Amino acid sequence: MKLTKTLMMGAAFAVAATSGAQAQNLRGAAGASQAHPSTYMYEKFATYLEEESGGSMSLTLIGPEVVSLTQVPDALQSELINVGNLLPLFFPADFTRTNVAGDMALIGRNSHAMALAMTEFAVNCEPCQQEFSSKGMVFLGAGASDPYVLITTSPVRTAEDLQGLRLRSGGAPFSRWAENFGATPVNMPVGEQFEGMNQGTIDGSMASIVDMLSFRLVDVARYTTSVPLGTYHVTSNFTVNQSTWSGMSEEDRATFVRAANRANPTLTDRWGFQLPEAARNAVADAGIEVITPDDSLLEASNAFAEADAEARIAADDLAGQFAEYVAKWTAIVEELGDDPEALAARAMDEIWANVDLSTYGL
Repeated sequence: MKLTKTLMMGAAFAVAATSGAQAQNLRGAAGASQAHPSTYMYEKFATYLEEESGGSMSLTLIGPEVVSLTQVPDALQSELINVGNLLPLFFPADFTRTNVAGDMALIGRNSHAMALAMTEFAVNCEPCQQEFSSKGMVFLGAGASDPYVLITTSPVRTAEDLQGLRLRSGGAPFSRWAENFGATPVNMPVGEQFEGMNQGTIDGSMASIVDMLSFRLVDVARYTTSVPLGTYHVTSNFTVNQSTWSGMSEEDRATFVRAANRANPTLTDRWGFQLPEAARNAVADAGIEVITPDDSLLEASNAFAEADAEARIAADDLAGQFAEYVAKWTAIVEELGDDPEALAARAMDEIWANVDLSTYGL
């Protein structure tokens, strides 16, 4: 990515950090549009950072017209921004070990549990930490989508209805699921699924119900089938430039962690709960049929997800570690419910209280 001279000059003033009570202003990028849940999360984070620091730390948000999702790594490494929303699945060659958790997507049923499991996994996964460190980055938490469903132009009620369908796939786990049921996975950027369905090059998508609104699928879909296909949860919501992090005092790092930890569940709340509700209302208004699949399809889908996870675990110890965190956090979320504040408090106790901030990320 080429950065203009103006932006580079701006980057030089990204951190106005001095001693005492003078303010430290950071530049952050959610990498997405105003409507995207990551922008909602970054707006919350800006508020929390000022609250946690008593006004001594603040955040200036940089829009996607300057730093898009695909530009976040370059913007961090050039210090145009100090903190950004990084999606490791976009950069598979750079985050091969971190993305092991993404290959376990089909077990995703509880959005908050998957997000918190991803956070604890990445914090404690030494190869994952090495991947971030090698890029000059520090990981401070994850979020997750709602469980994906089928959004199609023809009805899917049984496993037989999947035979021969061309379904847009967002990754290897979803492709494996489609192939298991005789469908053809199509690797297609998420932004092209509308035209694909509109032109008939695909018959549907394995996606978040939120895509009905985010990508206007409500205008081309005729059916949605409520078969849970797993979550998107390999995110690095607050990825800090390592130079920025090392330049902070340990007290300021703790402040930053507290703010990020409070903001992390807000992404999941927005992506996994608030926006799906709005999307379901739009589906109803558009007259799109919501199908509850027959029991045999649900049972076969869940059985495949379990077998797929077992295969990943047998092949890679990291997959097993991630599965253990999923089980742990599923139980915790069942205990606490979906309240973001309660979950953030537990994450602080279970994860960040055990992190040595004098050495973490350095």
